[in-house]
Amino acid sequence: MAPYSRPTDSGSAVGSSAQRHRPRGSPQGPAPDPRHNRLLASLPEADWQRWRAYLQPVTMPLGQVLYESAGTLSYGYFPTTAIVSLMYVAESGASSEIAVVGNDGIVGVPLFLGGGSTPSRAVVRSAGEGFRMCGRAIREEFSRSASVMTLLLHYTQALIAQMAQIAVCNRHHTVEQQLCRWLLFSLDRVPGNELVVTQELIANMLGVRREGVTQAAVACQKADLIRYRRGHITVVDRPGLEKRSCECYAVVKAEYDRLMPPVR
Repeated sequence: MAPYSRPTDSGSAVGSSAQRHRPRGSPQGPAPDPRHNRLLASLPEADWQRWRAYLQPVTMPLGQVLYESAGTLSYGYFPTTAIVSLMYVAESGASSEIAVVGNDGIVGVPLFLGGGSTPSRAVVRSAGEGFRMCGRAIREEFSRSASVMTLLLHYTQALIAQMAQIAVCNRHHTVEQQLCRWLLFSLDRVPGNELVVTQELIANMLGVRREGVTQAAVACQKADLIRYRRGHITVVDRPGLEKRSCECYAVVKAEYDRLMPPVR
């Protein structure tokens, strides 16, 4: 797997200006809809009318680092079709995914919690689209509106629950169960039932050996739960995948559904 791209400055996207920011109504197609992100779609109308002026559409390529460990965050990111992993990287270089953010929320919780930085790294692990909003505007909106504050704090609680459950899962459950949970988390945050991902990347996210992921994927494929071809996983039996997973997926999903407004 190629090494992850590093940001040119903290909190900024990498690559050309076309990658970092695609203007609304550009020749590449119609302007994307920010409300394909569940958190943005949950904003009350009065708050939404203010927020929409701050949001900038961005392309989020695979491997893009949105922020580094201990770096200052400049933007919050709201994925619509991309998936972002929050990673902890040890001094040895080993890494593991501690949370995943997609069209359910925001990458950049420290912006409004007041910390300004975090020991984790945010990396795009499934390429797609999203929006970004400057940190100053997010902080101002958090302080200005009680409804925004409540929504963002509820999302943060759900994210913390996900982090806690992933820690339990990585310690107590089999690689096959972890793979099923990981696939379900991913499917909940992108449209469709296909994921563009390699076994090497999954192993890096789970913090396990690639051979273990290969064995787990083969077992799931033999059970007719998934179809795997190099770089692509298609889920063909989602209920079966949920049964094969440990309880961690259901626990996290229930917490998100309890805390976040229903999808409109």
